Amino acid sequence: MPDTRIAALGHYQPERVLTNDDLAALVDTSDAWIRQRTGIATRRIAADDETVTDMAAAAGGKALAAAGLRPAEIGLLIVATSSAMDRCPSIAAQTAARLGIPAPAAFDLNNACAGFTTALAVADHSVRAGAAGHALVVGAEKMSDVTDWTDRTTCVLLGDGAGAAVVSPSGRPGIGPVAWGSDPARADAVRLAGAWQPRFAQEGQTVFRWATTMLAPLAEEACRRAGIAPAELGGIVTHQANLRIIEAVVARLGAERAVVARDVVESGNTSAASVPLAFSKLVERGELPSGEPVLLLGFGGGMSWAAQVVTCP
Repeated sequence: MPDTRIAALGHYQPERVLTNDDLAALVDTSDAWIRQRTGIATRRIAADDETVTDMAAAAGGKALAAAGLRPAEIGLLIVATSSAMDRCPSIAAQTAARLGIPAPAAFDLNNACAGFTTALAVADHSVRAGAAGHALVVGAEKMSDVTDWTDRTTCVLLGDGAGAAVVSPSGRPGIGPVAWGSDPARADAVRLAGAWQPRFAQEGQTVFRWATTMLAPLAEEACRRAGIAPAELGGIVTHQANLRIIEAVVARLGAERAVVARDVVESGNTSAASVPLAFSKLVERGELPSGEPVLLLGFGGGMSWAAQVVTCP
């Protein structure tokens, strides 16, 4: 089997910025309350007529261009999303049509906030097995569509956006073995339920306790499978759920030289989009040098997780 790598990244965020003060005009909250508990200052909100497909195509097209590939060279397209209203055709199929990708295997993958890292593992396995020459993996969410804007505990968390990665064959390992799984006993701690008007809900304290206890060992396992010590990491990009969770995990890992993604401060929780969005922004700003080992860690709904160490493109 060939090795694989992330050849390029891309991201997209809507223009509208929703501040904490804006939210304080809607519900009983304040900028200080939100920052203290979540670290979030702003989030991006898509326009009413802006869809998950629009954002997925924008991020995917940027990654495809950065990789220098023609659309016809993409043999697999996966869109990780939990907020898409369309069931069929899939967001992946619609994105392929937008980008002019002629005949990919195309499907959506719903593993909530762990969706992108799960989809990245599926793409890695597919390219390594020869089922696809190159793969495009996108995380895209319009969480504003599923937000309960009357719930002060959850409406302050969520934002919209998309991030994407191109997975290509490589002469050396660039995507480490995935460490993934779930905790079914806590599957309903994060929910997006309802047939016609689904709304995001979560048991905040349960999620916080689970994340601050379990994520560091899971991250260490991903590092072990990649043959690297946490202290050697050049970057850490976790799901951008809560700044307090991110800081707690990083402190337990002891990865002192790592550049840590804290995009949650300006983007909020964008679910499956959060890892590729934060990763792409770090690379675009030049904060993560090419060749550095970077831990990606997605976790969330269904109490699922997926983590791998990748080489920064």
